Amino acid sequence: MSKRLIEVDFPIKEVSEHSVREKNIRHGHISTLHIWWARRPLAASRASILASLISWPEDPKEQEELRDLIAEISKWKNSNNKELLEKAKYWIKKLYPNEPPKVLDPFAGGGSIPLEALRLGCQVYASDLNPVAVLILKATLEYPQKYGKPKKIKVKEGMVEIEKEVNPLVEDIKKWGNWVLEEAKKELERFYPKDPDGSIPVGYIWARTIRCQNPNCGAEIPLMRQFWLANKDNKKIALKPYVENKEVKFKIVENPDFDPSKGTVSRANAKCLVCGATIDANTTRKLFQEGKSGQRMIAVVLRKPGEQGKKYRLATEKDLEIYKQAEKYLEEKREKLKNEWGIDPVPDEEAPEGKGRGAERAFSVRNYALNTYGDLFNSRQKLALITFVEKVRNAYKKMIEESLNSEYAKAVVSYLGFVISRIPDTNSTLCHWDGGWEKTATTFARQALPMNWDYIEANVLGEKGYNFKNILDTILLVLEKISFNNTSLSSQVSHLSATQLSYSDNFFDAVFTDPPYYDNVPYSYLSDFFYVWLKRTLRDLYADLFSTPLTPKSQEIVAYSTNEGGYEKGKKRFEEMLSKAFSEIARVLKPDGIAVIVYAHKSTAGWEAIINSILKSGLVLTSSWPVHTEMKERLRAHESGALASSIYMVCRKTKKLEGVYFNEIKPQIEERIKEKLNQFWKEKFSGSDFFISAIGPAVEVFGKYKKVLKMSGEEVSVKELLGYVRQVICKFSSERIQNADSLTKFYFLWRQFYNHTRIHFDDARKLAQGVGIELSDYWHNGSFIKKEKEFIYCLGPVERQKDEEFMKLLEEIKVSEKEDLQMKLFDTVDFVPKLKVKKELNLIDTLHYCLILWKSLRKAKIEELLEITGFKNNEIFWQVAQAISEILPQGDKEKQLLQGFLYNKREYQE
Repeated sequence: MSKRLIEVDFPIKEVSEHSVREKNIRHGHISTLHIWWARRPLAASRASILASLISWPEDPKEQEELRDLIAEISKWKNSNNKELLEKAKYWIKKLYPNEPPKVLDPFAGGGSIPLEALRLGCQVYASDLNPVAVLILKATLEYPQKYGKPKKIKVKEGMVEIEKEVNPLVEDIKKWGNWVLEEAKKELERFYPKDPDGSIPVGYIWARTIRCQNPNCGAEIPLMRQFWLANKDNKKIALKPYVENKEVKFKIVENPDFDPSKGTVSRANAKCLVCGATIDANTTRKLFQEGKSGQRMIAVVLRKPGEQGKKYRLATEKDLEIYKQAEKYLEEKREKLKNEWGIDPVPDEEAPEGKGRGAERAFSVRNYALNTYGDLFNSRQKLALITFVEKVRNAYKKMIEESLNSEYAKAVVSYLGFVISRIPDTNSTLCHWDGGWEKTATTFARQALPMNWDYIEANVLGEKGYNFKNILDTILLVLEKISFNNTSLSSQVSHLSATQLSYSDNFFDAVFTDPPYYDNVPYSYLSDFFYVWLKRTLRDLYADLFSTPLTPKSQEIVAYSTNEGGYEKGKKRFEEMLSKAFSEIARVLKPDGIAVIVYAHKSTAGWEAIINSILKSGLVLTSSWPVHTEMKERLRAHESGALASSIYMVCRKTKKLEGVYFNEIKPQIEERIKEKLNQFWKEKFSGSDFFISAIGPAVEVFGKYKKVLKMSGEEVSVKELLGYVRQVICKFSSERIQNADSLTKFYFLWRQFYNHTRIHFDDARKLAQGVGIELSDYWHNGSFIKKEKEFIYCLGPVERQKDEEFMKLLEEIKVSEKEDLQMKLFDTVDFVPKLKVKKELNLIDTLHYCLILWKSLRKAKIEELLEITGFKNNEIFWQVAQAISEILPQGDKEKQLLQGFLYNKREYQE
């Protein structure tokens, strides 16, 4: 069994850089074909597949050449570089000389992994349980290769006839997409009229409303998060509310003299602008549930052809009258289509409840009586959507009438269905206006369907912003990129559960897959948002995919807690089903085959589940690589311990060794972890990723054996293994600051593993135990350790400057007698001249205070503080400062302060 390159080496730094950079790419990227969650970057997928399908050469020169090839081919600009792809295929063919390798992805989702396998010339098999994913896979893998081969046609340019190469699939989607748009305009254009000066509405800003519950008031409260329309450095425009005759009215102002970021509602707690009364969240929800809420059009966003930028005006009676006309027309059209289709054209399927814990809490709309998917749209939005659905259905009939092949027509209509399916993401009542960018924040700005108070309704017929034409154009750009013009390429898409694969034993040369991440992403509930519209558009063409009211849930491998038995049963079920899936992977994988499983989860529970599943399946981990795949600026990274990296775990069907005692292999585990972590440290991996990246190396050793036993004869659990991994990595990291005190080690490890994230008490307790401190001794009296309910978090210098307890402690520090008694270092703290320190500061307190002083450019005070505390020439102090600076990510405020502070080290020590 030849060793693969990925089992020995992998250019994680370069692939990580290109993977993260790829997240900013939109034009031509498959992410703009259709939304799918947790889609793996094409860069990392392409690189890991290639590294897995070529042998590790003995020649050092070839080793370097292949490493460079993998790094180079992972660049976005090289996605279709013929020269590099031919080199890649040459090396793959050396290992597979007779035919291209058969590659499977049983959790294919958004299609990144199978697309890259196809690009590298593999025979690709992709499957998924979710119908929306299956349709995305067909549109990504099958249709572009089957119908998108470029052909030459003759066209006239002026008086001259020339030959031009075109993609026939792209041309026909464009042709029929424009036909759908023109047909829809005939009905809808009157509901989006231009202003008298020719300005075109980009969208309409609405606010949901409730009545003030003060018996002496009863005024209508427009529920708005904030009042900004444009909040840029060179453009400040806001809605300014004012009260007139017990009614809240608005005017549009430039450079507002109030704070527009403070609206009338926060976390469902509302405030009446007329009488000042507040309405608590429970009452707000109750009013919605009782049907005592409404909505009000507030403003219109406009664009004037020939002029730069957007304009704003208040909504008028005419705007409201036109909307009412749309409401009336919707009633007529809805009834007509319901009779024709045998289904309500407006989705009447139930929206998710949003109960449970973890990702299941991502749905809150039913708390406000938005009980069906149709309730997530206002009347004009519904009218536009059902009209587009009708026109696409008519387009298919017309194609057949014009004698287009029915399968080809089906492919064309599928992409038009995607246009309609994507419109709800940009035009629902869950979209809001982002004044910072002057654009719509989409429904799925994050993986959730949260309540939204004020929303933007888009003009779907417009020429700018989110509209039918622009969405169609983005899809066409993707097709140009993924039509490979290679007749030998082979792909097969199946609607299958990963626990019941329909392939024979030992069939595949390789399996590359990205299984569900425990409870991170509720795929089925999220995709229902699109499913209900795709069903109405394409049900007659894909009867097998759209035969159920909503996407199937019973066989979905996600750790939901809302099922019978609660969270623990949900966790157990996830592990059992994932074990079945991995066992199926092992069954269909050839004896010398290779499997790469991509996983990312912040919790040890999530990792415990997947490792147990791998160990039970018969697969053995041979290597693992952390690859940065996420932008650090993304929303979820600020709200949780979400990882910036995914761990690529390489597995084989290797025969396991007999049982062994845990104590016998602990030195091997520690050695392997340290070997890999030294490499990862050089590659600048930090945060939670650094800790998680140690799990793979440990399992490489642990998983070789059928059983790993304690001295008592009991089997060592994965939970116990992960506990030992934590000890090893704590030891490894602490060795870099081995002479520091325990509290300093705790702070260092926290910043390395979790940075500024809140962590559940139990995980924090384990970290504290690893360095020998008791958490409860430290979360009071101005400490950097804070407890909030069941969570623990650590303050950095920026946060501690706002911490009154810490700043009170600093008042006890002596300053020079030469200081003016009135001198104030900070607005909130007076420094009194004293000749001694009343209370000793520990290393981290001192470091934080130094950084606060450095931020205020008080170098003399830093020198004095270091002299008082004895850290001036203490090398441990400076090593700790340097070590923390190294582990913090770029852009981190504490890192920036540390770098500035350390730059002047010599000055402080003179």
